[in-house]
Amino acid sequence: MKLTFCAPCVFGLEGICANEFRFSGFENVRTENGRVLFDGDFSAMARANINSRYAERIQILLAEFYADSFEKLFDGAASVNWADFIGMSDAFPVKGSSLNSRLRSVPDCQKIIKKAVVKSLSERYMLPWFEETGPVRQIQFLIMNDRVSLLLDTSGAGLHKRGYRAQSNAAPIKETLAAAMAELAGVRANHFVTDPMCGSGTILIEAAMKALKIAPGLNRSFAAERWSCVPDGVFERERERARAVINTEAAFRAEGYDIDEEALATARNNAEKAGVGDRITFAKRDIRDFVLPEGYCTVITNPPYGERLLDVRAAEELYAVMGERFKREQGKRYTVITPDDDFEKIFGRKADKRRKTYNGTLICRIYQFIK
Repeated sequence: MKLTFCAPCVFGLEGICANEFRFSGFENVRTENGRVLFDGDFSAMARANINSRYAERIQILLAEFYADSFEKLFDGAASVNWADFIGMSDAFPVKGSSLNSRLRSVPDCQKIIKKAVVKSLSERYMLPWFEETGPVRQIQFLIMNDRVSLLLDTSGAGLHKRGYRAQSNAAPIKETLAAAMAELAGVRANHFVTDPMCGSGTILIEAAMKALKIAPGLNRSFAAERWSCVPDGVFERERERARAVINTEAAFRAEGYDIDEEALATARNNAEKAGVGDRITFAKRDIRDFVLPEGYCTVITNPPYGERLLDVRAAEELYAVMGERFKREQGKRYTVITPDDDFEKIFGRKADKRRKTYNGTLICRIYQFIK
């Protein structure tokens, strides 16, 4: 079955996510604000769920249509062949959002779409009502500028939940964003990477998994694995495919430092769960005592800042220290994420590259110093 898939991602990371899908061999990959679309079959769906480092989830795009009234919303939703994906006993909750549209009430839209789905299923199964006791088919909708997208979520828990981070520090960076920072920093199999303010270790773990080609979703489950419409063995075949490309011969090494012993203990535990514990060394050290190692080194970090852990003045003092410690040397590259617009001025030099994105709800910029 040929399907169209939608992969929501953090704003600013659409290009990285699209390139990942093209490299995976998916068809007709194209980008929109906050999401990437591609075509494929159920094998492509499984591959995307298991392998994507940057997408937030993988959804089946079932329909798109214009609706400025509840009648049009109902008719558009009822026209979808829901029974192709939803069985007689399956649960099919509805959730979504509406932006800049006449149909503003999300609860009302949920009710209309639910009724439309029931009508469609009733006509196919000849049943007046449904128990919804089986596996979940999460229906999602997005109404933007009166344009409706109807989607079916295949992932379940968000793809940033790799399974290794049972605990984290007070202000963690999302795994998908950490992976994107490693990609932007150009992390490869032979790199040495360090994070002098590593917290629970997410950036270094994602860098290590990328360098060793460990698929981020290899050790977790997905909602679509319980769907009767998905052919048997699809997910296991894609897992075997992912295991076959793991590069255990990679020379990658990393070091992480922090002043919080509890965070460091969590980082070690997370790294072990992710299967990269032997590649990363964690130790207690203040950024003021940070010394660049000899040779090539890639520094990637998410420093604490005013709206996160430190007050604004303490954060700015930290940026100044970083400017002193992150020296301009041949073979040394730095990638830093922060919401502070004055970072470059306090750090002491202009970034060679910068990219706007989000860390949670905070507008941030990723600054790169590569020259």
